[in-house]
Amino acid sequence: MSNLDRIADSAPQSDLELRSLRRLTGTWKVSGGAEGTVTYRWLPGEHFLHQDIDLTQDGQPVVGVEIIGRLKPFGADAAGADIHSRYYDNAGNTFDYVYDPSADGDTLTIWAGEKGSPAYYRGTFSPDGNVLSGSWTYPGGGGYASVMTRIR
Repeated sequence: MSNLDRIADSAPQSDLELRSLRRLTGTWKVSGGAEGTVTYRWLPGEHFLHQDIDLTQDGQPVVGVEIIGRLKPFGADAAGADIHSRYYDNAGNTFDYVYDPSADGDTLTIWAGEKGSPAYYRGTFSPDGNVLSGSWTYPGGGGYASVMTRIR
Protein backbone atom coordinates (compact mmCIF):
# COMPACT_ATOMS: atom_id res chain seq x y z
CA MET A 1 0.00 0.00 0.00
CA SER A 2 1.40 3.41 -0.99
CA ASN A 3 1.47 6.46 1.29
CA LEU A 4 -1.26 8.06 -0.86
CA ASP A 5 -3.46 4.98 -0.32
CA ARG A 6 -2.87 5.13 3.45
CA ILE A 7 -3.73 8.86 3.46
CA ALA A 8 -6.93 8.25 1.47
CA ASP A 9 -7.99 5.57 3.96
CA SER A 10 -7.64 8.07 6.83
CA ALA A 11 -9.51 11.00 5.19
CA PRO A 12 -11.72 12.94 7.63
CA GLN A 13 -15.26 11.62 7.69
CA SER A 14 -16.76 13.79 10.43
CA ASP A 15 -16.40 17.24 8.82
CA LEU A 16 -19.68 17.31 6.92
CA GLU A 17 -19.44 21.03 6.11
CA LEU A 18 -16.03 20.67 4.48
CA ARG A 19 -17.12 17.44 2.76
CA SER A 20 -20.09 19.30 1.24
CA LEU A 21 -17.55 21.09 -0.99
CA ARG A 22 -16.93 17.75 -2.76
CA ARG A 23 -19.59 18.79 -5.25
CA LEU A 24 -17.06 21.37 -6.55
CA THR A 25 -14.52 18.74 -7.62
CA GLY A 26 -14.01 18.62 -11.36
CA THR A 27 -13.55 21.15 -14.13
CA TRP A 28 -16.04 23.95 -14.70
CA LYS A 29 -16.63 26.43 -17.52
CA VAL A 30 -17.09 29.91 -16.03
CA SER A 31 -19.21 32.57 -17.75
CA GLY A 32 -20.48 35.99 -16.76
CA GLY A 33 -18.18 38.70 -15.40
CA ALA A 34 -15.22 36.34 -15.84
CA GLU A 35 -14.79 33.73 -18.59
CA GLY A 36 -12.68 30.57 -18.67
CA THR A 37 -12.23 27.43 -16.60
CA VAL A 38 -11.60 26.44 -13.01
CA THR A 39 -10.68 23.00 -11.71
CA TYR A 40 -11.13 21.78 -8.13
CA ARG A 41 -9.41 18.71 -6.67
CA TRP A 42 -8.74 17.41 -3.17
CA LEU A 43 -5.22 17.32 -1.83
CA PRO A 44 -4.36 13.92 -0.30
CA GLY A 45 -6.14 13.50 3.03
CA GLU A 46 -9.09 15.66 1.90
CA HIS A 47 -8.38 18.43 4.40
CA PHE A 48 -7.83 20.96 1.60
CA LEU A 49 -9.45 21.63 -1.75
CA HIS A 50 -7.15 23.01 -4.48
CA GLN A 51 -8.56 25.25 -7.22
CA ASP A 52 -6.72 26.07 -10.46
CA ILE A 53 -8.01 29.25 -12.12
CA ASP A 54 -7.63 30.18 -15.81
CA LEU A 55 -9.95 33.11 -16.59
CA THR A 56 -10.21 36.35 -18.50
CA GLN A 57 -11.76 39.25 -16.60
CA ASP A 58 -12.07 42.80 -17.92
CA GLY A 59 -9.89 41.74 -20.87
CA GLN A 60 -7.04 40.63 -18.60
CA PRO A 61 -5.79 37.07 -18.06
CA VAL A 62 -6.26 35.76 -14.53
CA VAL A 63 -4.26 32.64 -13.72
CA GLY A 64 -4.10 31.53 -10.14
CA VAL A 65 -4.51 28.94 -7.43
CA GLU A 66 -6.62 28.79 -4.31
CA ILE A 67 -6.31 26.47 -1.33
CA ILE A 68 -9.53 25.95 0.64
CA GLY A 69 -9.84 24.33 4.09
CA ARG A 70 -9.93 24.93 7.81
CA LEU A 71 -7.07 26.84 9.42
CA LYS A 72 -4.98 24.89 11.89
CA PRO A 73 -2.09 27.13 12.94
CA PHE A 74 1.22 25.78 14.17
CA GLY A 75 0.76 24.29 17.64
CA ALA A 76 -3.05 24.23 17.49
CA ASP A 77 -4.84 21.13 18.73
CA ALA A 78 -7.78 21.50 16.37
CA ALA A 79 -8.73 23.28 13.17
CA GLY A 80 -10.85 26.44 13.29
CA ALA A 81 -14.60 26.64 12.80
CA ASP A 82 -14.68 28.48 9.46
CA ILE A 83 -13.54 27.21 6.06
CA HIS A 84 -10.91 29.69 4.88
CA SER A 85 -9.04 30.03 1.62
CA ARG A 86 -6.06 31.89 0.25
CA TYR A 87 -5.93 32.82 -3.43
CA TYR A 88 -2.76 33.70 -5.40
CA ASP A 89 -2.66 34.99 -8.98
CA ASN A 90 -0.41 36.11 -11.84
CA ALA A 91 -0.83 39.80 -10.87
CA GLY A 92 0.67 39.16 -7.42
CA ASN A 93 -2.66 39.32 -5.59
CA THR A 94 -3.31 37.32 -2.44
CA PHE A 95 -6.97 37.29 -1.40
CA ASP A 96 -8.51 35.62 1.64
CA TYR A 97 -12.02 34.20 1.63
CA VAL A 98 -14.38 32.26 3.91
CA TYR A 99 -16.44 29.49 2.28
CA ASP A 100 -19.87 29.11 3.84
CA PRO A 101 -21.96 26.23 2.40
CA SER A 102 -25.61 26.05 3.47
CA ALA A 103 -26.67 23.16 5.69
CA ASP A 104 -28.19 21.33 2.71
CA GLY A 105 -25.15 22.15 0.53
CA ASP A 106 -27.30 23.69 -2.21
CA THR A 107 -26.17 27.28 -1.64
CA LEU A 108 -22.59 28.47 -1.38
CA THR A 109 -21.57 31.85 0.02
CA ILE A 110 -17.95 32.95 -0.36
CA TRP A 111 -17.14 35.91 1.85
CA ALA A 112 -14.26 38.20 0.77
CA GLY A 113 -11.99 38.61 3.78
CA GLU A 114 -14.05 37.56 6.78
CA LYS A 115 -17.49 36.00 7.24
CA GLY A 116 -20.15 38.71 7.10
CA SER A 117 -18.11 40.97 4.78
CA PRO A 118 -20.07 43.35 2.50
CA ALA A 119 -18.18 41.77 -0.45
CA TYR A 120 -19.33 38.21 -1.19
CA TYR A 121 -20.43 35.64 -3.76
CA ARG A 122 -23.66 33.72 -3.32
CA GLY A 123 -24.61 30.92 -5.68
CA THR A 124 -27.05 28.04 -5.87
CA PHE A 125 -26.39 24.59 -7.34
CA SER A 126 -28.80 23.14 -9.89
CA PRO A 127 -30.68 20.00 -8.74
CA ASP A 128 -28.18 17.76 -10.61
CA GLY A 129 -25.20 19.68 -9.13
CA ASN A 130 -23.72 20.49 -12.54
CA VAL A 131 -24.41 24.25 -12.59
CA LEU A 132 -23.60 26.84 -9.91
CA SER A 133 -25.33 30.17 -10.62
CA GLY A 134 -24.88 33.30 -8.55
CA SER A 135 -23.28 36.69 -8.34
CA TRP A 136 -20.56 38.68 -6.65
CA THR A 137 -21.72 41.65 -4.59
CA TYR A 138 -19.38 44.52 -3.75
CA PRO A 139 -19.85 47.34 -1.25
CA GLY A 140 -21.05 50.55 -2.89
CA GLY A 141 -22.50 48.64 -5.86
CA GLY A 142 -20.98 46.70 -8.65
CA GLY A 143 -20.32 43.02 -8.72
CA TYR A 144 -21.23 40.62 -11.50
CA ALA A 145 -23.21 37.49 -12.30
CA SER A 146 -21.31 34.23 -12.65
CA VAL A 147 -22.32 30.80 -13.87
CA MET A 148 -20.13 27.70 -13.54
CA THR A 149 -21.08 24.66 -15.62
CA ARG A 150 -19.36 21.32 -15.01
CA ILE A 151 -17.53 20.08 -18.09
CA ARG A 152 -15.85 17.06 -16.44
